[in-house]
Amino acid sequence: MHIEWTSDLAIGVDEIDNQHKEIFRRFDSLFEACGEGRGKEEVLKLLLFLDDYVKEHFSAEERLQMRSGYPDYPAHKAAHQQFVADVEKLTREFRDEGATLPLVIQTNKTLSSWLIQHIKRVDTAFAGYLREQKKI
Repeated sequence: MHIEWTSDLAIGVDEIDNQHKEIFRRFDSLFEACGEGRGKEEVLKLLLFLDDYVKEHFSAEERLQMRSGYPDYPAHKAAHQQFVADVEKLTREFRDEGATLPLVIQTNKTLSSWLIQHIKRVDTAFAGYLREQKKI
């Protein structure tokens, strides 16, 4: 599965949009590596990146939600916390078992699902709220 950043994913806040683009770039690197038989090598890079980066990204997004009075903030924050827990679980599995093929597949599935479900639906709903409130 190849997922690309498109302008319809933009929420209109450069900081958040640029962070989303970086997540897409990193996922694309894993996807390409899997296609070339290098998925096991790339999965650790992605997990280490995600472990730090999404926490920074989620904090920025959540600050913006709080400042704007976003009514779905609690559910959005809970989704972020679940994704962080999913990444931590994948990282633990990597440390315990190494870069197994099932881990590579699960990492691919977890991230692609997140990109499709969260950014395309949940974050764009937040963007709609910001536009309605004329906050962007």
